Amino acid sequence: MFGLEALDLARIQFAFTISFHILFPAITIGLASYLAVLEGLWLKTHNDTYRDLYHFWSKIFAVNFGMGVVSGLVMAYQFGTNWSRFSDFAGSVTGPLLTYEVLTAFFLEAGFLGVMLFGWNRVGRKLHFFATVMVAIGTLISTFWILASNSWMQTPQGYEIVNGQVIPVDWLAVIFNPSFPYRLMHMATAAFVATAFFVGSSAAWHLLRGRDNPAIRTMLSMAMWMALIVAPIQAVIGDFHGLNTLEHQPAKIAAIEGHWENVGNEPTPLILFGWPDMKAEKTKFAVEIPYLGSLILTHSLDKQVPALKEFAPEDRPNSTIVFWSFRIMVGLGFLMIFTGLWSLWLRKRDRLYSNRAFLYLALWMGPSGLIAILAGWFTTEIGRQPWVVYGLMRTADASSMHSFLQMSITLALFVVVYFSLFGVGLGYMMRLVRKGPKINEGAEPSHGGPGQQRTPARPLSAADEGDENGDASLNKGN
Repeated sequence: MFGLEALDLARIQFAFTISFHILFPAITIGLASYLAVLEGLWLKTHNDTYRDLYHFWSKIFAVNFGMGVVSGLVMAYQFGTNWSRFSDFAGSVTGPLLTYEVLTAFFLEAGFLGVMLFGWNRVGRKLHFFATVMVAIGTLISTFWILASNSWMQTPQGYEIVNGQVIPVDWLAVIFNPSFPYRLMHMATAAFVATAFFVGSSAAWHLLRGRDNPAIRTMLSMAMWMALIVAPIQAVIGDFHGLNTLEHQPAKIAAIEGHWENVGNEPTPLILFGWPDMKAEKTKFAVEIPYLGSLILTHSLDKQVPALKEFAPEDRPNSTIVFWSFRIMVGLGFLMIFTGLWSLWLRKRDRLYSNRAFLYLALWMGPSGLIAILAGWFTTEIGRQPWVVYGLMRTADASSMHSFLQMSITLALFVVVYFSLFGVGLGYMMRLVRKGPKINEGAEPSHGGPGQQRTPARPLSAADEGDENGDASLNKGN
């Protein structure tokens, strides 16, 4: 069907499930740190706005965390069901790395998550804040191990191959492989940027509907400060990441650039737009800027970038896909930087919360960070092809021996179940966002919190409290 084979369906299934899964950890990483900052500010300033925002975003965090755990379990099982030959070949490296993630990160998060979500009126302030910080640290440790495993597949080191299997001989080299630091910083920063625009979009939505209060303003202000500072940093990290990729995966860079061949000793131009044709071995309708490709990728005006024709056809990534996925990621990155700069300009003129054009931009930029993460992962993973472990094992040699019919049925089931289950979860999460943070308008400021008798935050029931009594009860809890 459509010229696809069982291997293609296995790849599509993995891409489909990871595309769903990666969205949840990204928001979890960012929100966990955001919650730690909010609670820390509340403890320091006793400003109830930070407390109200903490309770609001903790509900969304809880739902998002649950969906991330469920979708992550599916990812782990697929290594054994659909990619058993890969597991047999490289399981001695990837297995322990994922185990370390469970032992050091998941247990840490799970151990303190209950205190964080339900211990607001049961433990002291410092202990509750400590639990929130531990959950935030746990998300970052989880990122560390997952990226170590993925980066080793991209730039493997510290191993020997014995009897057709990878045997780790230097765990420090395995973990801190050449691409790991760049991938870790790039992914963690992407999670913070994505969360910033998610939070900023939520605030913009409420402001556009006339709901202007200190909590909403604080949401937008904090989000735009994060965008202003972190989005440019992400661009710099991306540049270093690109230089590292040029060194270790030159075919990927050639595919990203849609660059087919070098002419004499001429520097490489940058192709802004075009359509890489894998069969014709050329990029059609190319719009080029002379010298810029060499300047960006080699930081010189005379060095050339490797071209796709320097690699055998069977060793070339699909340039048509990665060319455009990379440009979507970069284009959104520039929009994020622009949004941050515009917010600074409006802030200085005291119009940040009233300029409707900016608020609409902030609203529509809400999913931009998540879309950029997906585009970046497509670039990374498709650009690695045809290798599952770069230079060691081809993707075609890594899959299980399933039939086309088996893969068709399971893929169809995954699509139906994922859209049904996670569609409901995402709908519920957006319902929480639309309700917005509850504040004690007109009431005396309350400095109660952890260690004092107050109605606990109830992250999984908040969206059902839409009547006046429910709102009053929730306001008490907040």
